[in-house]
Amino acid sequence: MPSPKGKAPLSPTTAEFGRRVRERRNELGLSQEALADACGLHWTFIGQVERGQRNLALHNIVKVAAGLGVDPGRLVAALPVPAELDPD
Repeated sequence: MPSPKGKAPLSPTTAEFGRRVRERRNELGLSQEALADACGLHWTFIGQVERGQRNLALHNIVKVAAGLGVDPGRLVAALPVPAELDPD
């Protein structure tokens, strides 16, 4: 299903990662702008992450996790395997 901005998530994996980021950001009561400042990233990038429209490099996963005050493992634990990598 396309996001409110009209562009669909890249995959179920990026969509779930983005959902986790948004959920934690909301728990902390942070705006996307405030999280971006805490991460050293641009707020539009955070929006794209939350909509599943970005495939983050490890470096940025660590930055986002630090901004959210969580271990990066919490954001990536048990994410769905992208279809092209699923051996089944």
